[in-house]
Amino acid sequence: MAKYSRGTVKDFSGFDARADAEALRKAMKGMGTDEETVLKILTSRSNAQRQEIAAAFKTLFGRDLVDDLKSELTGKFEKLMVSLMKPAQLFDAYELKHAIKGAGTNEKVLTEILASRTPAELRSIKQVYQEEYESDLEDKITGETSGFYQRMLVVLLQANRDPDGRIDAGLVEQDAQVLFKAGELKWGTDEEKFITILGTRSVSHLQKVFDKYMTISGFQIEETIDRETSGDLEKLLLAVVKCVRNVPAYFAECLFYSMKGAGTDDDTLIRIMVSRSEIDMLDIRRELRKNFAKSLYQMIQKDTSGDYRKALLLLCGGEDD
Repeated sequence: MAKYSRGTVKDFSGFDARADAEALRKAMKGMGTDEETVLKILTSRSNAQRQEIAAAFKTLFGRDLVDDLKSELTGKFEKLMVSLMKPAQLFDAYELKHAIKGAGTNEKVLTEILASRTPAELRSIKQVYQEEYESDLEDKITGETSGFYQRMLVVLLQANRDPDGRIDAGLVEQDAQVLFKAGELKWGTDEEKFITILGTRSVSHLQKVFDKYMTISGFQIEETIDRETSGDLEKLLLAVVKCVRNVPAYFAECLFYSMKGAGTDDDTLIRIMVSRSEIDMLDIRRELRKNFAKSLYQMIQKDTSGDYRKALLLLCGGEDD
């Protein structure tokens, strides 16, 4: 897991699960809650350490830490703290479950998670989903989506993207030509070709394909997708392309738009801050600064308030120079 070293949240040194469990119990016991203690502990321990705290909490007090958090906290702050307590793949599985539950499907969540996770992460999410909800994630998603959007999601769910390896220049040229013929050169679009190539080739191969595509067509692949597709399929294909180019830049863009303009998309804000805090939050901050001339820290400060804001700022991990 060495590649995950760009997070703002790391293992807390001198960690003592029992001491943390006792401090949390004291913070939530009796009248009123000491939110400051809760947020300071949970945002400064790694997910693995939080699981140890939950186990110690149950051992010491015979109580479920997550249940106590739910009963003592409220609103967005509660959602953030409870989300931090879920192991990474379980958090993704939970978010996907809620995106396809009940009336209407939240395509934004499906797109964001399935476009950005590695094949290994996707396999793990599918397994956790099966264990946790006793149902097949692919079946659930196909039941709630349709058309080429559904087909692209299914391809991504197979988690069979080619591993990164030696680049075959001939295949790069061939794929770029196929995409050009399937889009710009065709009356109508051959979506299937886009789905197969974008959903199965390795990341390093696709990066070369996008460069070659630009040379052949004079367009960035994003411009073609924008012109040739629409709706949820367009958003999904663009998300895949952005993640192939640069995953932290993709999340920086999602965060920027979650707080831009009137109102805040707190669900997206929480989901990304929680899921990327141990992986690449430092890179996300840098990309946001570079691409939008904004500081993530300042955006959070301006758009949120109270304990919710304090906790998000700690996950953000500081200001960028």
